Order: sequence, then C-alpha cells, then structure tokens
Amino acid sequence: MATHTRRASVLLLAAVSTAALALAGCGQAGSSGTEAPATVSGAGCAPVAGDQLVVLEDDKHLQNADNVIAVANAKAASPALLAAVDKVAAALDTPKLVALNKAVEVDRKTSQVAAQDFAAQAGLTSGLSGGNGPVTVGAANFPESRTLAELYKIALNAAGFKATVQTTGNRELYEAALERGELTVFPEYAATLTEFLNQKQNGKDAAPKATGDIDATVTALKELAAKAGLTVGTPSKAADQNAYAVTKAFADQHQLKTLSDFAAKCSGTASILAGPAECPERPFCQPGLDKTYGIKFGNFLQADAGGAQTKTALTTGKATLGTVFSSDGTLVPNP
Repeated sequence: MATHTRRASVLLLAAVSTAALALAGCGQAGSSGTEAPATVSGAGCAPVAGDQLVVLEDDKHLQNADNVIAVANAKAASPALLAAVDKVAAALDTPKLVALNKAVEVDRKTSQVAAQDFAAQAGLTSGLSGGNGPVTVGAANFPESRTLAELYKIALNAAGFKATVQTTGNRELYEAALERGELTVFPEYAATLTEFLNQKQNGKDAAPKATGDIDATVTALKELAAKAGLTVGTPSKAADQNAYAVTKAFADQHQLKTLSDFAAKCSGTASILAGPAECPERPFCQPGLDKTYGIKFGNFLQADAGGAQTKTALTTGKATLGTVFSSDGTLVPNP
C-alpha cells in the first residue's frame, strides 16, 4: 500500500492474483469507475457530510483476513514465549486496536505509554511464567507495529524473559532477520504474511493462499512459515485490513451496519466511491464490491488508500463510501 504505512504491502494485497493487470489510471477526480453511469441501475445514495467515520462490516468476507498474529523464529519459539504473545492476541480485538491507535496517533501518547496503559487494564502480566534469557521483539516503523511490539515486550518480561524492542525496516529485511534468529518474534498480519511467504517460496505468480477465512489462512501460513524456519502464534480477533467507511451521519440516516445493507439500500447512480487510482482495476476494491455484494456506483472519486484524501472526501460530503483501514485510530464504533 504505497500510501499506507501500517503494512509494507501493495494496495489491496489479495490483488496479487491479478498482478498481470495493468494499473490503468482512472481519470480525474469525479470520473466514472469501471462502468459508465448510464449503465448503472438503482438510485443510490448521495453522500452525507459528517465529522465521524464508521466502517461497514464486510459480512461476506470480500477482504482477506489480516488478523494480527505473532511470527517467531522456530528455534526460539518456546512454549513460554508463545504463551506470552498469545496472551496479547487474546486481549485484543479490532475496536481495542483502534483505541490503541487513537491513543498514539490522535491523543499523542507514546507507544510505550499506550501499551502500558492497555496492559494494566487487560491484566496482561498475570499468569505468565517459564521464560528466561534475552529475546528481541521486532517492530516495523509505524505506530501500530511499535505499540504491538511493546505489548509483546510487556508480556514476555512478565513471563521471565529479558525482552527488548528493535525497530526494523521493510518486510523483506525483518522476515530474513527472523529466519536468521537476529529477531525473535514480530507482530504480523496473517494474510499479508501468508502471501509474502507464498510468493517468496513459490514465485510472484503463485496462486494466492490467503482468503477471508482466518482459519484457512492460518493453516496455509503455518505450512509456509515452517518451510522458512518460522512458527506463528494464535491469531488475534484484532485485524488491520482493507475496509469501507461512510460517515456516521450517513450510516445513521440509512440505518447501515454492513456492506450488504449498503448494497440493499444504496447501490446506484447517486453513490460515489472514493479510493486510490487502482481501485477500479482491483478485484478487492470496486470490482469486488460489485461481484461480492452487487454494489454499483455512479462515479468514482480518485483519492488515496485510506489516507487523508479519502477521509476528507467522506467527511466533506464528496464521496458516499471510501476505502479505509479497519484499525484506523480516527474511526468511531458503528453500534
């Protein structure tokens, strides 16, 4: 995701299966997407401005399951180490991950302070034991990864290890460091890591192994990880994956909770989708919304991948639905 710092991956990772597609530009802001407006049936729903954004649940699992999951060097992955990182996984879900990101990115706490506050509230240090010796927790250079690494550090120290956090570069660098044992454990994302290892081991054109089913994705990941001398923990309910948001005012007005709700009420000419330039070409963006949910749009607004441009288009009433990331700290619950 060129404009998204949370995962060093290409926009809408599951689109690796269509890497041969040309990333054709989609015109100027306000240009139509994959279909001309004249071919779109249904009235759709005009945008509604508002200062709060909510995610619509991907109830048909269009997106791959990018749940947070620990990956460790297999030789260093003792039962005590896995128990510690799995306790972190069990304590998190996506709303809690959003809150952690808000604490750092909006409230301006450090990752260390946000992690300490969460650990105290979640009882993260209780019931852990059996660890000894030094372990190095890797973190990518973005706030969510650093906060997760700090949570791992807290749990590992509580288990008896002497844990430190080391910020690293991109996935190519830190995955190799994990294989060599220079890093002990790292907070990762299930689908993204699955496809990274899949392509590394089986070639850039390998058939995708990650899906919207977290259990199936982790099964594939375990096999790939074992071949690389790695092991993975238990996936968390927390996920940082591609998602679609509307303003809370829009969701309240139309009583929307899911993308299926949106399809039933808002597919049509008045609806405007905002996202990055490649969205009209990628099967997990505009074509996927059409194929999986039957959602059609009258226009596509070229913006960015879950960044300020897309969020501003939503809050100012220029777009109906926009691409975001499910753990973005600026999101609010959609009760």
